[in-house]
Amino acid sequence: MNQGIGGNIEAIGEYRAQLGETPVWCRRSGSLLWVDILQNRLLRYWPNQAGSVDVRPMPVFTSAVLLTSEPEIFLVVSQSGISLYNYQNQQSSAVCAWPNEAHGTRPNEAAIAPDGSLWFSTMDPTAQKAIGSWYRVCADSPTPQHLLGGLVVPNTLQWIGENVWFADSLRHRFYRATSQPHGLHIEQEYQVNGIPDGSTLTDDGELINACWGSSCLARYRIDNLQLVESGRIALPVSQPSSCTFGGPNLSDLYITSARDGLARPVALDGAVLKITTTIAGTPARKFRI
Repeated sequence: MNQGIGGNIEAIGEYRAQLGETPVWCRRSGSLLWVDILQNRLLRYWPNQAGSVDVRPMPVFTSAVLLTSEPEIFLVVSQSGISLYNYQNQQSSAVCAWPNEAHGTRPNEAAIAPDGSLWFSTMDPTAQKAIGSWYRVCADSPTPQHLLGGLVVPNTLQWIGENVWFADSLRHRFYRATSQPHGLHIEQEYQVNGIPDGSTLTDDGELINACWGSSCLARYRIDNLQLVESGRIALPVSQPSSCTFGGPNLSDLYITSARDGLARPVALDGAVLKITTTIAGTPARKFRI
């Protein structure tokens, strides 16, 4: 459980999320955004403004607030559909409705693809049924395109070369897939220990994954299309949910966590943690409006 990446772990602010998720670093504003899915909140933290944290109400089951090509206009993924949110005047405008065939599900993972489109997942709110899917949305064709179904809790979304990597948390698996005209085609699956949640990439291609319920992050190398665990980073929270790199050099590792389901949460459960590391990540992509 040796960190091997330097730096002490510190908690950001006093807010403790029921289900913290989807941390995103905005380089234009020097701020971190994340959501509390179960409390319907967007949180934003500015390290250079006395560590202030702004809290905004969001639609029900907002699972992600992502960057767009326009400053201070963010893409919101919620059970109400996909919308644009103007941070300055707090006004929203619809991009597309929730997929008709996804009735009874809620959003989970979401990320911007290299081509500037949005990819997001759906799941059973109780995490019992394999009714989860991946979808794609772009600004010039806003009807959600169904990419893949039959998943339980679709998580992690990273593009490495020609491959898309994702996880199904409760199946304890990562998948390597390719994008085909009809959707996603799974090329290979990888069984892992524990429950893989959200992930980030280092600038040299290492995958860092939040291990839900295991109080740690797992580090994976991808060698010849094989997923090889190279170490773990111990954390003072039970349920880390996702992570991203931020800060001026993209060397600060931010980790979201959750209190939901814990009979006796400790003080830091639900906090956002920060580790100042000796490695670096890659910039967050922007939805192309």
